[in-house]
Parts: sequence; structure tokens; C-alpha cells
Amino acid sequence: MEIDKPERQGGERSLGSSPARGEVKCMRHPVVWLTICGLLLTFSGSGLAAKSGQKPICIGGSLSMQGKYAEPSRMIRLGYELWAEQVNARGGLLGRPVELKLFDDESSPDRVKAIYLDLLQKEQVDLLLSPYSTPLTMQAAKVADSFGFVLLACGASGNSLWKQGFTRVFGMYAPADRYFIGYADLLARQGVARTAIVFEDSLFCRDAAEGARSWSYRFGVEVGLFGTYPASSQELAVLLERIHAGGMQSLILCAYPSRCFEVLDLMNRTGSRPLGLAMTIAPVMPDFFERGGQAANGVFGPSQWEPSERIPFPGTKQFISDFKAFAGTEPSYHAGSAYAACELLESAVRHLGSLNQQAIRSYIASLDTVTVIGRFKVDHTGKQVGHNPVVIQWQEGKKEIVYPSRMQTAQPRFSGGEVMP
Repeated sequence: MEIDKPERQGGERSLGSSPARGEVKCMRHPVVWLTICGLLLTFSGSGLAAKSGQKPICIGGSLSMQGKYAEPSRMIRLGYELWAEQVNARGGLLGRPVELKLFDDESSPDRVKAIYLDLLQKEQVDLLLSPYSTPLTMQAAKVADSFGFVLLACGASGNSLWKQGFTRVFGMYAPADRYFIGYADLLARQGVARTAIVFEDSLFCRDAAEGARSWSYRFGVEVGLFGTYPASSQELAVLLERIHAGGMQSLILCAYPSRCFEVLDLMNRTGSRPLGLAMTIAPVMPDFFERGGQAANGVFGPSQWEPSERIPFPGTKQFISDFKAFAGTEPSYHAGSAYAACELLESAVRHLGSLNQQAIRSYIASLDTVTVIGRFKVDHTGKQVGHNPVVIQWQEGKKEIVYPSRMQTAQPRFSGGEVMP
């Protein structure tokens, strides 16, 4: 299925800069999410291919078009597609159009492994893009690294990725164990003595929870409860009551969106809620307030990047504007990271004049640069060491940056809207 794409104008640009835009308005058809197992979605520059007579540069990957990872995967896909449209409008790469081949992995690690093997053995793609989540990226990384292909992990931050000995896998996100540094600092400043930490039993969520526990202790906040997410709603209700009865003034929930909304709903029905409530993933999504209602107000969350004019990175404002026109909504950090990963690949190919994987690997490994979502610099394991997350909070139906202070769009609030002294 080919997506209709508008014509755009503009020349080549360097990493982090904005594409030249003519008077042509950006328009697109609504995104159709395919739910048929294994169905391929292509996004290609067929018109450019016809004009140039060149074989497209084929870039393959998988994304979760259904299942637990579908929401952030949608944002990642839009980031990929926006970049593909823009790079083809600039004449493609190496004089050839770019074609995306994205398969539905159904949020299944086994599907990911099969898809990436097929991409490299049957489809013989030129470049790879990553899926969303640490468990799925782990499978893609194993295949990519064994075939000598570079993989920019734009949707995963689990620390376990960087303990596998991969030599061609590079992270875009700050690692999961650094997600709650800012929130722990805010708790300490507020004088919160005890927090509870609850997590889904997955690679990313466990890493984020372990990091939250470590940083809480460093800031002098006691962790009064540390445990996995309950198996039933009845057990969840008992757990939340334990948190309340135990005098814990904060809850850190490391979970995927469905669990976050389940907790919000239960708190809303019982009327019991701690001073501070922080969650992973769900709060950064543009529709969090729409889905969570008034219960979403006051919720904190770590974010790798936000679509705000206070974010001082080159190309950020243009990316936000382009994405809104392209997708009809604001980008989440998942979309920003996907777009930035594509720009890094574009920069490598243009600089090298080649698709050679070893050369691309060396180029990416040596970079210390700034993308639309911030600094990019990795260590010898491929772990991102240059980028740091911010903390957002929903206030009066709006997502605000509350940490660090130099990027604040609002002061953090505790206890149902009380501004911190």
C-alpha cells in the first residue's frame, strides 16, 4: 500500500537544520493502521524513481501496528514517514529515492526476529530502522548486529541493550535508569519523605524502576514499597490502599499506557491519590488528557523531548511545524527520536557517499552532535550518554515542562494543583 505524498521543494541540508520550503502546502491522507498479520506498508518516492531511473534505497523495519506497543509505534512511524517524504523532496539519497518497508510486528518479539531476518535475507534492504520498546529492539538488534548492519535504537532505553556486546547498535534515548532523576529531585525539594515504585515486569520497566529507586535514595527519599504490577484489578486496589495507608506521598509507575490509565481510573473512582504521581510513556502522549480526563491533571512523566519553543535545539521549531502539518497532531518524543535517527542516517550516507555499513558504523560511533531532540553522543557500548530527559506535568489540561528549570514552561505542582515553594 503506497501512501499519497505531496510534492515539496527544497535543497540539501545539514544535520539539525530545517528543509527549505516552497509555497506548496503540506497535505496528506489520514494514516491507516494495518492489522493483517505480516502485511507490508510501503512509503516510497515512486515519482522520483520514475524521473531518476534509479533503484530506490530500501530502508526496512518493523513497528507495532497492534498490541501493547501500538500507541508510541504510531508516532515513530509518522516520524519515519515525514523524513522519507522530505528526503525524497530533496532528491533522495545518493541520487536515488528512498523507500520505506515497514512490517507489523504485532508487539511480538518472535515476529520481530522473523521480520528482520526476512528484511536482510529476502528483501535485501540497504538500511534498517528500529521497532519500539526494549524487548522488540533487543530482537532486531541481535539480527542486525549479526548481519553487520547498523541499527539506531530510536524507541528503546532499557539498560540491558548495552550489555549484549553489540558493536553496531546505538541508542537515541537517555537510558531507562536515568528517567526519574528529575522527579526524584522534585520530590526532595517538596519534602516528600517516602515514595512507592510499581513496575510492569519487562526489561524497560524494570530498568526504569531500578533507576527510580537508586535516584530516590540519592536524593534522600525513602522507597517504602518496590514491587511488580498486580495481576488483577482487585490486587491493584489493595496495593493502592497499602500505599495510602503506609504514608507514601508519591507513586512512581513504570508501565505501558494501558496500565497507567487503569491506575488513573481506579484512583479517580476511589478518590485516593498521593501528592505526587509519576508515570512512564503515557503522560507524554498528546492525547493523555483527552483519554485520562481531569484525573490526568497533576501527573508527572519523564520525557526524552517535548514539542516546545523552550527546547533550544536547531531544527526543532521547523520539525514541530512540519510534523503538525503532516500528521495533524503534535509529535511526542517518540516521533522526534525517530525523525532524528533518520537524520543521522541521512547525514552519514551523505557524508560518506556510501551505504557501506562499516563506514556508517564508524561515523555514527564518533559523532558528538545535536539533533532536533538534543545532543547525540554514545559510549563504546552504543549507549546514549549525551542526552538527558526532562520532566513534564499535566496542568489544567496542558502538558508543561517542569524540570529542568532552564526549560520550564510552568512551575511543578503537588497536592492537586499547589505550586511548589
